[in-house]
Amino acid sequence: MLELRNVWKSYRVGTLGSKRLTAVRDVSIDIAPGEVLSVVGESGSGKTTIGKMVLQLTSVTRGSILLDGADVTARGHAARKAYYRRVQGVFQDPFSSYNPIFKADRIFEAVRESYFPAVKRAEWSARVDDVLQGVRLDPGSVLGKYPHQLSGGQLQRMLIARALLLDIQVLVADEIISMLDASTRIDVLNLLGELKERGLGVLFITHDLSLANYISERVVIMRHGAVVEAGATGKVFTDPRHPYSRNLLASVPQLHRKWSDSDAEPEALEPDGDRDVPPPPLTEVDEHHWVAGV
Repeated sequence: MLELRNVWKSYRVGTLGSKRLTAVRDVSIDIAPGEVLSVVGESGSGKTTIGKMVLQLTSVTRGSILLDGADVTARGHAARKAYYRRVQGVFQDPFSSYNPIFKADRIFEAVRESYFPAVKRAEWSARVDDVLQGVRLDPGSVLGKYPHQLSGGQLQRMLIARALLLDIQVLVADEIISMLDASTRIDVLNLLGELKERGLGVLFITHDLSLANYISERVVIMRHGAVVEAGATGKVFTDPRHPYSRNLLASVPQLHRKWSDSDAEPEALEPDGDRDVPPPPLTEVDEHHWVAGV
């Protein structure tokens, strides 16, 4: 299990880092094996920073991150390399993860060189073929191609395949389908569902509530760096208790309704205050349903 305990993240900003911006405030979440946890919120809510801290791409200012009970918050290079055998990430823009001057399958060779140097090339090629088929890709159609010769969906699935070569426990999926067309989106979502059934824990970061509802068992809603509502996805989305959650859900476009048909006014929200002050605590308002500030 991956756990975040009372995690804070602050950045130095302004001239010579004279000011501080707190991006994440006292967040505690956990991701169990075989579960998809969605973290949703508007831009600037802190959800992507959560993913970066889990992947150790940015440091934790306060609090701790644990994997199977072991603190992995601050570790050296060797320990971090071992951590990446168990936790990997896939990001929004698949093209930015590839060097355009190399063939796309070079990402697999990099994994072999870093983690499995003793594995013979023939055996490694067989492993790559197996994992590509496991993410619904035909090896003959994607191997030996340059990134520009493949679609965004193919590139994303190749990145997921690379992570699976390491036999990971947790996958951080940060807006991984926001740049894909509708038909490819559902393919990648269904793939995440299949990986969940195999026991993989997924941290699914998105601004799209419909996607979170489709794929996740639990959801965390963030605003101004803090969690405002969390719990079982069905309960949070059918009975939102925080005004921000209700505003988010009310803003989701509906197939049966034009934008001009909506006369609902958004609820008034508290302005962004002092982010160095701890946020209101979460209170359990129902079984598997927590809300801040009630």
